[in-house]
Amino acid sequence: MEIVEHTFGEFLITTDNTKLDVVAIHDFLSKYSGWSDNIPFDRVKTSIDNSLNFGLFHYNKQIGFARVISDFSTIAYLGDIYVLDNYRGQGLSKKLMDVVMGHPNLKGLRRWILLTSTADWLYEKYGFTKLPKPELYMELFTPNIYKSDKKT
Repeated sequence: MEIVEHTFGEFLITTDNTKLDVVAIHDFLSKYSGWSDNIPFDRVKTSIDNSLNFGLFHYNKQIGFARVISDFSTIAYLGDIYVLDNYRGQGLSKKLMDVVMGHPNLKGLRRWILLTSTADWLYEKYGFTKLPKPELYMELFTPNIYKSDKKT
């Protein structure tokens, strides 16, 4: 898949995995995200290796991230989206979403999936809505998996 890069001012958004600071991503996800607390480093690394990733950088410092899991034909899951606290309020999350949603390999998908407890206002701008028929939705969810089993 071709690498997509967008530079604006002092910032860069790239899908080039070689530029990602996996240690910084793991640090945020495991300590500050609230959705993947205590996730082991190797789990983060494997998830990045098997996803389309969008790194947000201020100069060369990783300040944000988004990850997409997709078949690139019909469906995509958008997750692990963040912008560091010190950089919020500058429109960077919107810019990150613009690049994600504009990626050429993610056009024409029948369904996008996103789980969030924050920033509904942001995702609604891109057409995300609450489940119209939640009775159709099923999940197998183990919220404390990284606390209970250090081997997984």
